[in-house]
Amino acid sequence: MTTSHLTRAAGTDRPGGRSVLSYLKWAIIVTFAGLALGAALGWQTTGTLSGMLSILFICAVLAVLEISLSFDNAIVNANKLKDMTPKWQHRFLTWGILIAVFGMRIVFPLLIVVVAAHVGPWQALVMAASEPQEYARIMHEAHLPIAAFGGTFLMMVGLSFFFNHEKDVHWLGWLERAMTRYASIRGIEVAIALLFVLGFSRLLEGAERTVFLSAAIWGLMTFLLVEVLGGLLDSSQSALKGAAQGGLGAFLYLEVLDASFSFDGVIGAFALSQNLFVIAIGLGIGAMYVRSMTIMLVENGTLAEYRFLEHGAFYAIIALSLVMFAQSLVHIPEVVTGLGGAALIGVALISSIRWNRRQEAALPA
Repeated sequence: MTTSHLTRAAGTDRPGGRSVLSYLKWAIIVTFAGLALGAALGWQTTGTLSGMLSILFICAVLAVLEISLSFDNAIVNANKLKDMTPKWQHRFLTWGILIAVFGMRIVFPLLIVVVAAHVGPWQALVMAASEPQEYARIMHEAHLPIAAFGGTFLMMVGLSFFFNHEKDVHWLGWLERAMTRYASIRGIEVAIALLFVLGFSRLLEGAERTVFLSAAIWGLMTFLLVEVLGGLLDSSQSALKGAAQGGLGAFLYLEVLDASFSFDGVIGAFALSQNLFVIAIGLGIGAMYVRSMTIMLVENGTLAEYRFLEHGAFYAIIALSLVMFAQSLVHIPEVVTGLGGAALIGVALISSIRWNRRQEAALPA
């Protein structure tokens, strides 16, 4: 690697002179605010120092869990954001993060209980505060359709990246060249996703199989509808305003993608705490770090510099989709999911660095 590669990798040579700490400023502020709120909540609910420290520890662990599960989400977000106009980039990184933190980490779990328990939103909120065990039970019972929906959506996201006839950068050449070659076959990604859905559904019985298939079809339909709607919205914006790629359609795509990534973390968080507000604090802190990483990746052009990094992220997405399918049958600890995704991205990063070194060594002195 050249000196510029090394300094950039170390975070000392960034556009506009920004350091890593400057990107993490708001995430650090939210961390302190969230931990202070967690400490206050712990003291109020337990009235003891040990109880307060326990809540603080759970918030910290949930934040780390969210970061580990969503690092590939940051890379995929950056991949989409780099083609968006600055105005829509700003909107996603402001409005989008509010939707991600408050919508997916607070409103979404409440809506699950509203639908599953046939109660109103206020009753669901009261249940979360006064009957956390019952609230957690309902959330866990809703895991099957969530796993099927999120797994199908994420598999379509991952397969669509590789089955692309315009894709000319390959990490696992023998596999990715084959997928690029067959990308012209209409609907091949849908066929592969449905084969996995049918395969896993065969391992379920009775009502569970019906619920799994129904939720998976909705996951597939959501992906297709977001793709169609995004194309229509962005083409109409381009015609009216001469805008570049990536307007409202790309924004909607990223929001649904973030929701799919969040399913696993939100459900898994109940293994650590049954308190909705503790979960919201911990996952919210983690989401802010994911936002900071996304901004850093976009502004520093990291995806262009490390050419296989996004490949690793999309392989991690496909792996996560399979894990979500498998969780309809057996429990898989979230730490395994997070470490698996991080390992794939790490290997892709090492491969990118080696490729850069080979290219530099081939240059004439």
